[in-house]
Amino acid sequence: MMKNPVWRLLRHNISAAQLAGYALANLVGLTIVITAIQFYRDITAVWNAEDSFISRDYLILSHHVSGLGSVLGTSKTEFDDEEIADLEAQPWVRRVGRFTSSNFNVSASVNMGGNALNTALFLESIPSEFFDVEPDGWHWQPGQPVPVIISKEYLTLYNFGFASSRGLPQISESMISMVPLQLSLSGAGRQQWVKARIVGFSSRLNTIAVPEEFLKWANAEFSEEPARAPSRLIVEVNTPGDPAIRQYLESNSLESAGDKVDNGRAAYFLSVTTAVVIAVGAIISILAFFILLLSIYLLLQKNREKLRDLMMQGYAPASVARLYYIIVVAVNAAVLCASVIVMLIGSHLWKEPLQSIGADTGSPAVAILTAVIIMSVITAGNFLAISINVRRTFPRP
Repeated sequence: MMKNPVWRLLRHNISAAQLAGYALANLVGLTIVITAIQFYRDITAVWNAEDSFISRDYLILSHHVSGLGSVLGTSKTEFDDEEIADLEAQPWVRRVGRFTSSNFNVSASVNMGGNALNTALFLESIPSEFFDVEPDGWHWQPGQPVPVIISKEYLTLYNFGFASSRGLPQISESMISMVPLQLSLSGAGRQQWVKARIVGFSSRLNTIAVPEEFLKWANAEFSEEPARAPSRLIVEVNTPGDPAIRQYLESNSLESAGDKVDNGRAAYFLSVTTAVVIAVGAIISILAFFILLLSIYLLLQKNREKLRDLMMQGYAPASVARLYYIIVVAVNAAVLCASVIVMLIGSHLWKEPLQSIGADTGSPAVAILTAVIIMSVITAGNFLAISINVRRTFPRP
């Protein structure tokens, strides 16, 4: 290039400071964008982890009950089809599942350490896709033991509350499936004992769940009432912590079990923060793009007389533009490599803290591909702007 007469004529007026300013601004902007993308991809591993504090939310909804409203009939406890359809239409709802309740008397009997325990129970069922556990044999046919999933909190209450105060043995999750369990189903003038077994524990559901096919059969056999509308719904949300969720619940007098609505704010805050950071990086990159355009325009204005001389010697505008193309490619390639290196260093620094809370960091391929795409678009824009400016500035005969 040093022997190129075009380069010899123009290189003295190329501002190294302006190119450095463009490179630095573009480096900062691109690094912010791809680092935010990589961090978001890494942190979403925590999002999808079981029992994560920012996991995808599943809200358990019920109608608000105040005072003796349910006794006096002044409080609504069941969801009708219109309410469910309205809920499903909300933009933050991914899907809705209905709880089916037992409409008959249920009691359980268990023999532990020679002590017989009896208690009244309630049974519920929901679609299998809403469970956070996938136990083997989660199905039922007449004559088979009924598989049961209970809340982890129930086992904790038994081990550290009931068992410790009664001198009963404490049991682990792996051992409880070996405990013999009998269910007494009664109603409509009938009573029947069925065998059952606990096959899993749920952190998401605070209930005693059985397969839908069993509860459908049992309600048909022992219930004296027609099928009732669900009194509870499980809702998977698209955007955990979305303020619209709380607004909808308050306006429709609905309650969410636990503090899931508040906990989801962490995930929503993370999403908003990531979007803001990416937007800031994009704005910096755009400003850097215009810095280069301004530098090129000023440079062409300074070299107007030299461009006239080149034209008189027979050089075409493309010959002059090619010099700037080479400069832009070299600078942008250096910016791309530097931004990827900075992103990888940052990813390495936060990798260990994330792994300490059970997150497996993701591949940087997406962030690197994003950087390549962004820089390719910026380079193409640079080429277009250079071509237009050179043709406008190049004197015509």
